[in-house]
Order: sequence, then structure tokens, then C-alpha cells
Amino acid sequence: TGRFEQQLVDADAELIEESSGTLDIHRPGQFRWSYFDPYQQMLIADGLNIWSYDVDLEQVTVKNQAASLSSTPAVLLGGSSDVLNDFDYVGSFADRGTVWVRLRPKNTDSGFNKVELGFTDRKLTRMLFADNLEQTTLIALFDVVVNEPIDAAHFAFEAPTGVDVVGTPIVAESVGN
Repeated sequence: TGRFEQQLVDADAELIEESSGTLDIHRPGQFRWSYFDPYQQMLIADGLNIWSYDVDLEQVTVKNQAASLSSTPAVLLGGSSDVLNDFDYVGSFADRGTVWVRLRPKNTDSGFNKVELGFTDRKLTRMLFADNLEQTTLIALFDVVVNEPIDAAHFAFEAPTGVDVVGTPIVAESVGN
């Protein structure tokens, strides 16, 4: 769990957008990425589906999680232990107390061409994602707490009454059917 501050910059390092919020990750397969500023939005991966809820638009989009997240940087956070097989290790370096690990997605259709993960005192504190449109997303993590239990209900999502839902969620089959 933790807080994040995110910046999106263009090829000339001009700021396009800033946002902030909280994140909760339960590996493998579950995460909740909640934006509070400048707008309220939630991305929730429940293990089968990824739900994108835009509070202002009163709209939820639901997609198959495995298909939507494969070979994207998000899979590094919530994926299983074999997720690194989808990336090539490019190298690492240290800068001002942070060790950076550079990865490149093997699937060039992912929309991203570079991923850098920054670790300070062995905790993930920075992430950088460069996309194929020459934009870079920079994420700084704060107040990171590792290996504390998170209630499974935190990763369940039910669309609020009156909110439009686009897409059809995958429903888990009951055991014994």
C-alpha cells in the first residue's frame, strides 16, 4: 500500500498532466489504483477483470484483466512471479541513493518501449514508463508498506446505482460446477 504522485510529460519534457492518489497491491492479480487529484478515478483489478471507474463521468469500463494487462507495466505490479519473462533486462544503475532497473517489453505492441523501476532501501519508490508516442509517465511512491494484509473485499468492485457500465465482466465459476 502507499501513496503516489504521477506526472505525464511529452518528448520535450513538458508537463502534460499531474495526478495523485493511493495504491494497494495484492499479488498475484489484484490491485487498486485510486486517483483523487485532479479528478476521481479508480482502477481495480480483481483477478479476472479490470474495472475503470470515472466518478465524474459516472461510467465504469470493465475488461478482461489478463488480456488488458499483459505486457504492460501494470502487470509488473500485480502479476505473478513469472511476469518478468515478458520483459528483457536492459541494465541497472544507481543515482542519488536509488537503484534503477531498466526493462524493455518483449511485445512491442504493448504501447511501451521502456520501463524503469527505482528502489530505495530495497523498496519500490519510483517508476518510469516511456510509451511509443514519446510520452513518459513518472510515478513517485510514498509511505509504502509491504507485506501487510489487505482485506480481499478491497479488490471487489460493484458499480454504484445509476452508473453506466461498458463491457461485460468475467464471472468466476463456482467450484464443483
